[in-house]
Amino acid sequence: MKGVASINTKDAKLSMANLYVAFTALLIGALAGLLQVWVRSGKFTLPAGIDYYQVLTVHGVLLGLVLTTFFIIGFIIAGQSKVCGDYSAGERRLGWIGFWMMTIGVAIAATFVLLGEASVLYTMYAPLMAHPLHYIGLTLVVVGSWIQGFSVFIRHARWKKENPGQTSPLLSFMGVATLVLWLVACLGLATTVLVQIIPWSLNLVPTIDVLISRTLFWYFGHPLVYFWLMPAYICWYVIIPKIIGGKIFSDSLARVSFVLFMLFSMPVGFHHQLLEPGIDPFWKYLQVVLTYLVVIPSLMTAFSVFATFELRGRELGATGIFGWWKKLPWKDARFLAPFLGMVLFIPGGAGGIVNASHQMNQMVHNTIWITGHFHLTVASACAMTFFGIAFWLVPSITGRKFTAKMNKLALTQTWFWFIGMFFMSAAMHAAGLQGAPRRSAYSEYAGNPDALSWIPYQLAQAVGGTLLFIGAILMVIIFFSLAFSAPKGEEEFPIAVVHENAEKVPGIFDNFKVWIVVTFVLILFAYTVPFIDMIQNAPPGSPGYTNVIGR
Repeated sequence: MKGVASINTKDAKLSMANLYVAFTALLIGALAGLLQVWVRSGKFTLPAGIDYYQVLTVHGVLLGLVLTTFFIIGFIIAGQSKVCGDYSAGERRLGWIGFWMMTIGVAIAATFVLLGEASVLYTMYAPLMAHPLHYIGLTLVVVGSWIQGFSVFIRHARWKKENPGQTSPLLSFMGVATLVLWLVACLGLATTVLVQIIPWSLNLVPTIDVLISRTLFWYFGHPLVYFWLMPAYICWYVIIPKIIGGKIFSDSLARVSFVLFMLFSMPVGFHHQLLEPGIDPFWKYLQVVLTYLVVIPSLMTAFSVFATFELRGRELGATGIFGWWKKLPWKDARFLAPFLGMVLFIPGGAGGIVNASHQMNQMVHNTIWITGHFHLTVASACAMTFFGIAFWLVPSITGRKFTAKMNKLALTQTWFWFIGMFFMSAAMHAAGLQGAPRRSAYSEYAGNPDALSWIPYQLAQAVGGTLLFIGAILMVIIFFSLAFSAPKGEEEFPIAVVHENAEKVPGIFDNFKVWIVVTFVLILFAYTVPFIDMIQNAPPGSPGYTNVIGR
């Protein structure tokens, strides 16, 4: 039987190229994560020549940056091709240029991590310094992602031009919003890397202003979380309703929530710097308040998604307040994986409130609680939703089938990941409340009297991490099986239609020009005065550090 791809085969090749890199990164990054939790348990020592911080950096770069960025772009390209139509040859060429820049950049950055010259805990965070080529490699990744993003922007604009007066497809709108947020957020990262860190790592300047560098980094660091989350929200809003046989509760509500994410996720970086000196408390307080505003689109999303569940349940005859629960397709991995990601996101969101609170943050700051929080957000809500997307996306765009046998394997993978993450993240949160540090190797705190109370939690982390590694291996097997050996056929690209009773979308919620301008106004309001203050009150010569390669 000949396979029938759901989108243009040339567009599918570009999308799949991104996904190949993403799932290769999952395999290597998951192995690095397994080694980390074993080392932290105190029961395992890395082989000679491998440093703990090398492993930590590999894990963070590959899973936090490479897996997410490549997967998100691959998903958005496929979705836009489906709802807007084929990319032009020029748009596709732009995508390939960006892809190869990203791939070459990953190879360069990874080389210096493996050589032990970039063990910087995966961030661009002064005063830690890596080899300049590591930063140059990651810069290629970021710029390449922008170029792929421009191909998405151009295709969206072309659809608008070809369909004057019509509301753009929701899936395309959401993809553009996600990549606009990414591009604007990366401006801070690009500034500190190109203007400060690369010249410093090349010994062109003797010192670096650490406060400005960290502020620019966190200007990027918080919207990075929403760059991870927004594609998961795309799935929850647009894909899941179709999988369960329902309809989108409200197109307008979905667009408003994405607009609010663009507005409120950017001018809030100071809540990651609450314990940093040199920033006026008023501006910290203001950005904490702005941080809490992000709760609004998150609650809107929760309302919309669960309203969709209830409406579909009622259609299937459900009665009572929670009768719809029984009507959900629990044996469909395409639904179960994202749903369990939503479940883990609930405590993840609660932990985020703690992190953004001035007083409570002081208790958990730089403890492994923070690591547990990230594992409930990006490694649970995002990763499990991405896995659920891959179960149907890969066969759909390659002309293959997601068989019943593969669905059973996918259900097994989902439960391994969910249970493993439950154990590991819960143990991280508990150990963090006991004062266990984040990012530190066991050997660095083994002599601390408090460390004895952390041991049970570290063993639980090792158990959870092992289950997660098994889940990662299963996911890689599923991905490559769906890409190369699944039976030829036709698999649905599940995009829900809007409920017939939903309100018509107001034109302003389909106009990016307005919201991009408002976003920059909020950024200037939140950062202009603090930056002037940092520059005017910098110590003579600025706070400098000796140029030490590595950690």
